[in-house]
Amino acid sequence: MFWISMAVTFGLGVLLAPLIIPLLRRLKFGQSIREEGPKAHQKKAGTPTMGGVIFLSAVVLASVPLASRVDTGNPDLFFLLFATLSYGIVGFMDDYIKVVMRRNLGLTARQKLLGQVFIGMVLFWVLWQVRVVRGTYEAISTIGIPGTDLYVSLNWLYFPLLVLMMIATSNAVNLTDGLDGLVAGTAAIAYGAYTVIGIMQENTSVVIFSASVTGALLAFLLFNANPAKVFMGDTGSLALGGGLAALAVITKTELLLLIIGGVFALETLSVMIQVTSFKLRGKRVFLMSPVHHHFELKGWSEWRVVTTFWGMGFLFAVLGIYLEIFI
Repeated sequence: MFWISMAVTFGLGVLLAPLIIPLLRRLKFGQSIREEGPKAHQKKAGTPTMGGVIFLSAVVLASVPLASRVDTGNPDLFFLLFATLSYGIVGFMDDYIKVVMRRNLGLTARQKLLGQVFIGMVLFWVLWQVRVVRGTYEAISTIGIPGTDLYVSLNWLYFPLLVLMMIATSNAVNLTDGLDGLVAGTAAIAYGAYTVIGIMQENTSVVIFSASVTGALLAFLLFNANPAKVFMGDTGSLALGGGLAALAVITKTELLLLIIGGVFALETLSVMIQVTSFKLRGKRVFLMSPVHHHFELKGWSEWRVVTTFWGMGFLFAVLGIYLEIFI
């Protein structure tokens, strides 16, 4: 089933991109480049953005019909789609303000955070209702310890953990979206890992969703790899982060997500280190954060940075699968 989902969304992505990219260009949805970024990025100004609608459309068009045929009665797919599309809407609003209203920073930090918190609360409520109907509500608040058979019950503390995880993951993927193909490739690898985990857990909805996103992202990479013809924008990156967090919740791999999404965690950590160091010592640890810009300014080509991070993402994914399945 996973290869069908992947093949269908790959095909849809390849078909949709040549239709949507010219539309984004005609609507003048071009990316503006921040002046404080690497100077080499200024040539990317005007490249169509909000391209996340390409792979999100492919995922919805493929996964819903497939799930309705082979996994009826399982609401997990709709939970995953709701999380992904909800965060995608927040990202779309952010992109729209940047591109159409010409406010380069988009939504304010408070507006974006409020939206992400609200969605996290709604997701917890939906999850609770589903588990009550299934009679498995007692399992909601448990999290697994990677590499062991141990589970810890957090009781009411699981609620803020879920909301925090949704916010942190969506923002981490968003921070990583700074080079052509970087997020599309690393996210495809992470979703591929969850396809394997879904197969091992025999959760068809997880398999269909993860494989669909993987296929759609591989198609998107054909147009997003250097030199990019389209950027996914916050529409795509926030949606991908929300989907990954939701997958971790459904598969009970909340802590394992830190490993499978190791590249995103390191990118976020680099920003935290940079900000903390500058505030406390007045000195920067990296030439620029997130850390992929540091390597750019060290003289690495953009393609070298991206492929190196893809390689790291693959190793993290393999480690995550190994810890989930074999230990």
